[in-house]
Amino acid sequence: MHGGRLGLGQGTALYIGAVLGPGVLALPALAAAAAGPASMVSWAILLLLSVPVALTFAALGARYPDGGGVSSFVARAFGPRLAACVGWLFYAAVPVGVLAGAMAGGNYVAEAFDLPQRAGYAGAAAILAVAVAANYAGLQVSGRMQLLLAGLLVLLLACAIVFAAPHVTEAHFTPFMPDGWFSIGSAALVLFYAFSGWEAASHLSAEFAHPRRHLPRATAITLVIVGVLYIGLSFVTIGALGPDAGTSEVPLMLLLERGVGTGARGLTTVAAVCLSLGAVNTFIAGAARLGAALGRDGALPGWLAKGGSAGQVPRRSLTVQAVLIAALTLVVALLSVPLDPLMRTTSAFLAAVTAAGMAASLWLLPRFTPLWYSAAVATVFTLVVMSFSGWLLVLPLAVCGCAVVYWRSRHRRSAGAGHQISQAEEPAAAEAASVTSSPSAAPGSGRV
Repeated sequence: MHGGRLGLGQGTALYIGAVLGPGVLALPALAAAAAGPASMVSWAILLLLSVPVALTFAALGARYPDGGGVSSFVARAFGPRLAACVGWLFYAAVPVGVLAGAMAGGNYVAEAFDLPQRAGYAGAAAILAVAVAANYAGLQVSGRMQLLLAGLLVLLLACAIVFAAPHVTEAHFTPFMPDGWFSIGSAALVLFYAFSGWEAASHLSAEFAHPRRHLPRATAITLVIVGVLYIGLSFVTIGALGPDAGTSEVPLMLLLERGVGTGARGLTTVAAVCLSLGAVNTFIAGAARLGAALGRDGALPGWLAKGGSAGQVPRRSLTVQAVLIAALTLVVALLSVPLDPLMRTTSAFLAAVTAAGMAASLWLLPRFTPLWYSAAVATVFTLVVMSFSGWLLVLPLAVCGCAVVYWRSRHRRSAGAGHQISQAEEPAAAEAASVTSSPSAAPGSGRV
């Protein structure tokens, strides 16, 4: 840490926590249920897609470090109104996304101790409470915590892959595509959650001590680690678990039990909590800084802007996020909402944010360079993935509509207030003008 800012190690740990998040706890099973062995194709496609997305966000963050993240990039490219829509999309997606991530960890805790399914909601609430408390303490504390968590989760996931690899069976890969090509797109949508951390990390660009030097390095290290672990995990999930891959809510636990034995339950629970806490920590940190930036730019109430400067803690925006997360957790627990719709909803929101960020990069990056072309490809791929959201696209559209209505009403009030001030000033200005233009007051009139 440098002067309260992030160094390369802690910044990389936050990036790894955002991208290599709780998706690995549940998504291999959800993707296998959607597409069977062909879900590995979905993993590979999204991994290839994440390379230009990650590199583009790193380039933009290094050039324009700001707590607004993607919304600040969109503001530079397309103006403040569209930036407000993108900011609202991410700000609204975070409570849903962090709850989904915490529930993935909570389900493992419930399974490890043979507790009823509803106990998973309590575990999720505990994970969320720790993450919020760490962010209130500031990025210096949460960054150090993230460094420890990142090391633990990478080690544990590597162990799961290595120990399960000897149990891979060729028969588990046939039939390879039981539900046709469309299932690959359906699996890709739910898997988008596992690759959506680049948006959250973009909001931390201003927190790096040296953004131009550290951001590209942190991104490259994260891409290599995440790529190896995701591909390995998708392969052993299908190859070692077979039909069980698509029916369990705790596939990582099954993998470790298959390789190590039943004694791996405790180890898996530690991994689950680390994975969930790491991603939730980064997403909440990014959302808190985004809220402060939106308050600063007039897209949200101005009082949220307090504490939004680099190195500070935006506690007001963080409190809003904490209240939204607590309310949503209560509703989801009372209604017993499962994990899959929460992850798909988050993916629909974040796919829209990613598409907007990639489109902005086409205006902001040097034209017709390799990075520009890769951003163009990423834009198209993200739009294709987003199209598989179906009716869920209504939700981000509704949030965008609310953002536009708020933006217009706020600026209409501001314009009205300015008009009233100008009207109040008119009589005084007219009187001053009459005095100035009076012959008796003219220079050289001989009157004092």
